[in-house]
Amino acid sequence: MVYIILIAGLLIGVPIAFAILASLSYFMAVGEAPYALRIVATELFNGLNSYPLLAIPLFVLAGELMNESGITGRIIAFANVLVGRMRAGLAMVNIWASVIFAGLSGSAVADTSAIGRVFIPEMEKHGYDRAYAAALTAASSVIGPIIPPSIPVIIYALIVTGVSVPALFMAGVIPGLLLAVFLSGYVMLTVDMTKIRQAADDMPDAQPAREALLGGILPLLMPVFVVGSILLGVVTPTEAASFAVAYALVVGLFVYRKIAFRRLPIIFTEAMRDSAVILIIIAAVSAANWLLAYNRVPNMLTDWVLGNVDSKTTFLIAVILLFLFVGLFLEGIAAMLVLVPILHPIAVSLGIDPVHFGILVIFNLMIGLITPPLGLCLFVAEGIAGVGMARMVKAILPFFLVEVLVLLVLTFVPQTVTWLPQVLGY
Repeated sequence: MVYIILIAGLLIGVPIAFAILASLSYFMAVGEAPYALRIVATELFNGLNSYPLLAIPLFVLAGELMNESGITGRIIAFANVLVGRMRAGLAMVNIWASVIFAGLSGSAVADTSAIGRVFIPEMEKHGYDRAYAAALTAASSVIGPIIPPSIPVIIYALIVTGVSVPALFMAGVIPGLLLAVFLSGYVMLTVDMTKIRQAADDMPDAQPAREALLGGILPLLMPVFVVGSILLGVVTPTEAASFAVAYALVVGLFVYRKIAFRRLPIIFTEAMRDSAVILIIIAAVSAANWLLAYNRVPNMLTDWVLGNVDSKTTFLIAVILLFLFVGLFLEGIAAMLVLVPILHPIAVSLGIDPVHFGILVIFNLMIGLITPPLGLCLFVAEGIAGVGMARMVKAILPFFLVEVLVLLVLTFVPQTVTWLPQVLGY
């Protein structure tokens, strides 16, 4: 009955957190001692009773403030100066604007929404297929949660012990850049330039190169300060998040003067809503994990896997396939909270570097943001483009395969993940 409630809830569109809570509450209500309904409430609270979790709403708020500050246009102008004159220049600007945007919001969905509204109609105007433009925007937005600062990284570090946030932050830099390079290479090799009009100088609000580069400095300084202060040990990730909010407020209110004081309550409300979605998932899965841990499910699975899987390679391939499948149906953070406590000890037992494994999990689940039927970035991009889901799925497939190729490189060449943290002493 528990599984029926959970599956039925998911099938009719009940949010994952509430589907978990409904099935868990039923089990606790009808179960015998020590199961009791009060345990659900207790574990819900325990799941959120963590100081490091404050970093999540603060980073969300910082991203909202920077978006409201009008930085999207500045980022696009900056990227246009860097890569706009290359082959398939407008598509290249789309990709590398996502790289820069990743250091500000850390959210793939926010990236898709902010950049997609500019690039999808603009790329169509210059000869790109509208579905292709939407697919490229969704695919490049996956870079957002990989390059620091990153909300999934903070959550992953909270789930497992022995993995630091700075190490995971640094481990995500090369994979994020590698994904951008692979996407750029695919675009440059496959775009039919006979149908495309180059658009380096006629972008909306195109600026002189010097002005565009100077305009990009302030947005770029925020991730430098945030990540740099964490790496230097000056602040914790939570304190760095509060610094990011203060920086975004000062830039938006007094430097760019794009944020009106009357807009602040609306911005804070939107950040609160987005944060609540993440936090209620964390609370619900924390309560479900209590039940799994009490019944020693992770221990039994660990013993079974170690008894039947005799190599790292086999395990990593199985993990890739598992997370690609789970990413089709589960939101990434929910999947991470459910599966990582089970799989992380197995990975460590097999001698896999925990930082390497963490980035693989995060990268894997972020690919789920562009896969049907529940990929959030896919839905956001299609909502902007209005091309229909069938065309979107067809257009996204090559980009999905490119991202899987990058995932395989990261999996079997672990130095692409671990080299930078090791050089920096993590």
